[in-house]
Amino acid sequence: MVFIKEHLENGIRIVAEEIKYVNSISIGIWVKTGSRYENISNNGVSHFIEHMLFKGTKNRTAKDIASSIDKIGGQLNAFTSKECTCFYAKVLDSHFDIALEILCDMFLNSCFSEKEIEKEKGVVLEEISMYEDSPEDLVHDILTQTVWANNPLGMSILGTEDTLSNLTRKDIIDYLKNNYTSKNIVISLVGNFDKDSTLKKISNAFNEYNTYDTKRENGLSPRFISKNTHKYKETEQVHICIGYEGIELGSKYTYPLLVMNNIFGGSMSSRLFQKIREERGLAYSVFSYPSSYIGCGLFSIYAGMKPSQVETVLSIIDNEINELRNNSITSQELYDSKEQLKGSYILGLESTSGRMISIGKSELLLDRIYSPKEIIKLIDLVTIDDIRYVINNIFDDNNKGTAIIGPESANAENNFFTSIK
Repeated sequence: MVFIKEHLENGIRIVAEEIKYVNSISIGIWVKTGSRYENISNNGVSHFIEHMLFKGTKNRTAKDIASSIDKIGGQLNAFTSKECTCFYAKVLDSHFDIALEILCDMFLNSCFSEKEIEKEKGVVLEEISMYEDSPEDLVHDILTQTVWANNPLGMSILGTEDTLSNLTRKDIIDYLKNNYTSKNIVISLVGNFDKDSTLKKISNAFNEYNTYDTKRENGLSPRFISKNTHKYKETEQVHICIGYEGIELGSKYTYPLLVMNNIFGGSMSSRLFQKIREERGLAYSVFSYPSSYIGCGLFSIYAGMKPSQVETVLSIIDNEINELRNNSITSQELYDSKEQLKGSYILGLESTSGRMISIGKSELLLDRIYSPKEIIKLIDLVTIDDIRYVINNIFDDNNKGTAIIGPESANAENNFFTSIK
């Protein structure tokens, strides 16, 4: 497999993959910015800009943008994470020109009108309120705020009511100039297209992009803080998220960590899911997952259960961690987890949008693209010794924090924090 890579004179990178047997094409504009590059005054601005690019340009209204893609049966969307923002479209290959024109217009000609800014603040504040009403999601945010306090990486992607209310048009434009620089931009493209003509169209659209010769903070890595936080909320369930210091993006232990996670709590056949849900019926949702960022990482364990079941669930989690520490994993578990990981990865590449996200994010954050063959090989090379190394380095009680959402009365009855220690 050969990936197409181009550099425009202004520093924008283009990465692409031709797949001649499909009828679709997916294109994404990636920007290396997110909540990690914000501060306590403008927290949420990256996500807000994502919203604003859909709110009208010099050439189109918000409705024009939406209907242009809807009427050709395409998809137009965007997302913001802690380290990147992506605007993307997926259309029939015959409609590529329309998708490129719409995305370019949004990206290059958005108006950021005062009226639309104030209106969209209300929309995002409702999104924050909706998130606050979803404790099973919110608890993960509270965990990062707890263990990465005093660092932008711990801040919410959505921002807060205060930071959004005080956000001005000048704040938005200043942030764009400092972060939406050409060297922070990658355009990824996957699907059925003619290489020469398509790359020329993209180059023509972005060649004149202003590079904004500015310097910004690189996003200092946070210091992990071992701390517990309880947000009191009258919920039926108690939601607990336990976090350990994890592994940074691009580490050679990335795939051993993923293999271990599959076995521990990352799948329906995992130890945690089987012991807590299937065998004991103590929780509907229980899982673990790694999050890797530039220079740092986090390994999280989540469970939601009745207050009366907290101590039992925490005891089982603790027992399973000790079992990993003392006895590692079996060779059969290693084989099964590798096969599961490979299957999941390959199935995820069956859509042009999945491949577009994979190559775009990899080029943006790692400055290189791994081919499917390379990734399969990295998974196959994982050994039990690699797993032991990951277990010993992840499950360190000196680098452990906890976030809890649940009723105040349950805290006294179950003595959560004592149980967690």
